[in-house]
Order: sequence, then structure tokens, then C-alpha cells
Amino acid sequence: MIICITGATGFIGQKLVEKHLARGDQVRILSRHLAPDIHQSVSFKRFTGDLTDQSSLLNFVEGADVLYNCAGEIRNESRMDALHVQGVSRLAQVASGRVRHWVQLSSVGVYGTVADGQVTENSKVNPVGKYEVTKESSDQIVIDMANKGGFSYSILRPSNVYGARMTNKSLFNMIAMIDRGLFFYIGKVGASANYIHVDNVVEGLMICASHPSARGRIYNLSDHRVLEGFVDVISTTLNRSPPLCRLPYSVAYIIASTLGKLPNFPLTQSRVKALINRSSYPTTLIQRELGYQHIVSMEEGLRELVQVYKQRLVTIEPQ
Repeated sequence: MIICITGATGFIGQKLVEKHLARGDQVRILSRHLAPDIHQSVSFKRFTGDLTDQSSLLNFVEGADVLYNCAGEIRNESRMDALHVQGVSRLAQVASGRVRHWVQLSSVGVYGTVADGQVTENSKVNPVGKYEVTKESSDQIVIDMANKGGFSYSILRPSNVYGARMTNKSLFNMIAMIDRGLFFYIGKVGASANYIHVDNVVEGLMICASHPSARGRIYNLSDHRVLEGFVDVISTTLNRSPPLCRLPYSVAYIIASTLGKLPNFPLTQSRVKALINRSSYPTTLIQRELGYQHIVSMEEGLRELVQVYKQRLVTIEPQ
């Protein structure tokens, strides 16, 4: 099979490339840089360009069996519209009639801020931030082009993606706080931890690419534990006693409102809200329709992160 992947040098994209090469597929990636190929394989080809340059897209997509759109900008808001909306619109136009199936990597963030309850594929989209708004627009561009007969599509919406190679430091910061005895809970028992291991996301993407029932479908992908259970796994792996301190929400929010804008202060308003959130994103639909199952449990994934954290401590601490 001919596989095209945008965002192939990113956290998720790299894993996806590796899996398809191991399976013997022909893999094409789109990259802005003329760096040497990271994979020494006749089945791997790098195309120079990006989603803002239509001329660089034609040869990239021509005759592809599957196009994965994993390109995303999560930090620089000034680039989000150009990449997620204008770039995807341009790619969809070029891919129309040249690509058989498009797999779109989206985010559960398109459903907006949900404080409690289950969020399913039937929930109303209500994006709030720039990233979420532009990702929802990107999803709709793909759907509209598919409805015009350009290609078939599947959309995968994961929750917080984590793994050893992740650039987001929030979970490593949490591990460090637990390790130092500084972590505390906020509000009542039973808050949610919604995360999904990168290997599970790659598994979900590949099932969306290969399973006939995935055509024209949107799937959420997440794993869920109550926060206390989530933290207990980390504590046990660190050989630390589980945290016992718990602050009332009102106290934590006042602290975050007062000090949250200070550089490197760990408690912000958004972090407080995340630590009391009780929503979840069931994977019932993708399990029932496509036979998906997690290949890395949350417990296994967290133990992996703790081991990486310990290894980094060894390399940075003076001997």
C-alpha cells in the first residue's frame, strides 16, 4: 500500500511511519526541511514542502491508498489557521480524486470544555480555544470534500496523548511533584484523568485506515481512570507514599488567580479546572464497530513514563 503522512516528524507521526514501514508499506512523508531521510529504506520517500504550498502536494498524494493528516500546531496560535484550515483545505483539493481514503487526526477538544459526564461521538461540537476551533474547521473541510466524492474519510479524536517521546512536559511535571511530595488534590474525590498512549493512537489510526466500517465515521479515543487511581500508579512506581493532601476548590482557585501568572508557578486557573474535571470519553463506538482494543494499558504507560523520568534524573543530577 502507498501511505502518505503529514506531520510525520511529530510525536504521533513518527510512530505511525515506523509501524507502516515495519508492515512493508510504501511510506511518503511531507517535510519542510531537506534533512537526510530518518529511515534508510527503499519504501520510504520524503517530499519537500508543506501544506501551505500546493505545488509540493501533487506528487506527494498521487495514487495514495491512505493519507493520514497528522499535521498540527499546538503552541503558536498565529500559525493554526494557516495550517489547520487553509493548509488542510489546499491538501483536500489536491487529494480529491488522487487519494482513496483520508484519515484525519483530530482532538476531543473540539467538543469544548465539558466539566462532567460522558462525551461521545454524538455530543455537540463546541470548540473554545484557537487550536480547538481550527481543528474542528479542519475536520469539516475533510467531511465536505469527502461528501463531494473526493475520497472516503475517517476521523479519530484522541484525548491527551502521552508517551516516552512526548514534548509536552505536563505529565513529567506531575510525576516530579509526586516524587518530591508536593502534589495535592483539589476538590472532591473522583476527578477524571483522560489520557491515551501514543501506541494506542497509532493503532486507532491504522484501524481507521484499514477497516471498511470506518468509512465516513468519527471515533473518540481515550483511556480513563479516576485521578486518585492514576496518581497511585505513579506513586507506587516511584516507591513513594500516595499523596494525602487535598485543598478545597475555592482555596486552590484563589491561589491560582493570585499567583498563577508568575513564571514557573505550578498552579494556574486552567490547571485547577483540569484537576477537578469529571468528564470522560468512552471508546465504546470504535471498539464495537472496528474491534479496537488498547494495546498499552494506562498502568503500563504510566510506569513507562516514570522510568523515563528516573533515567532523566540520573543524567542531569551531579554524580
